[in-house]
Amino acid sequence: MLRLPALFTVPGDALAGAAAASARPDSRTLLAIASSLCLYEAGMALNDWADRHEDAAERPHRPLPSGRIHPASAFTAACVLTATGLALASRAGRPALSVATPLAATVWAYDLLLKRTAAGPAAMAAARGLDLLLGAAATRPTAPVRRALPSAALLSTHTLAVTTVSRRETTGGSSRAPLAALATTGALTFLVARNASLAARRASTPSRSAPLPVTSRPSRPGRGILRAALAATYTATAARPYLHAALNPSPPLTQRAVGGGIRATVPLQAALSARAGAPVSALLTATLAPLARRFARKVSIT
Repeated sequence: MLRLPALFTVPGDALAGAAAASARPDSRTLLAIASSLCLYEAGMALNDWADRHEDAAERPHRPLPSGRIHPASAFTAACVLTATGLALASRAGRPALSVATPLAATVWAYDLLLKRTAAGPAAMAAARGLDLLLGAAATRPTAPVRRALPSAALLSTHTLAVTTVSRRETTGGSSRAPLAALATTGALTFLVARNASLAARRASTPSRSAPLPVTSRPSRPGRGILRAALAATYTATAARPYLHAALNPSPPLTQRAVGGGIRATVPLQAALSARAGAPVSALLTATLAPLARRFARKVSIT
């Protein structure tokens, strides 16, 4: 019910938010990550509780319709996890709590009210963007959260595309959503990696002007290459299953496209950290991708 492989897509939100706020991860970042994990799992439990009747007809093997977990237990878990997530955010400071509160409200609104409406994908996208902002607000509470808005917008756009594809996960039959997600992936890759390519070209082109100080030169090309590599990994993870689903929009291939989009969240988060000048956070986030892939072989990520 808690979709363990998907948990590995959560820590990168806070790390990318901290990077976007130009702050080094610290104990408050860890609190933000813990809060995010609780709120994410609350959403998972609440989602299964809200979908229990639909799952009984379409996916009877799921934990609630199969009887392995009682509906009251799932709802109680969602409540406890939400309260715990908000408590952890409050420990990180008032700015963090001011972001975690609308994040929790968005999670509950999506699962109970918005999931089957046209606003569903936008609500899910907003939740992922708020999760990134939570990392920024927790790590650097004195800085304006708006500094992290560009990174949050890019991550939200990716989430919007994945969620739109997921709406046909059990029925299939539509090539439009996978094609739109494929185009979105290309656009996001360009936006994240374009400055990296420019930096690499500048580094390889001899300058006619006075040379830069030695201390300012080596790090920029390396960071640009890292960002380009992570952006390419993001594309490789998401694009192929999207293309397959567009060519054959059957339920199995659509489900694979959703899984690929979810896994692609990790390299995108890493690329956003590298884009913000935090290579250590980028590499740390990137190490979560193989773990998510490994656990996805045992437990479905969707």
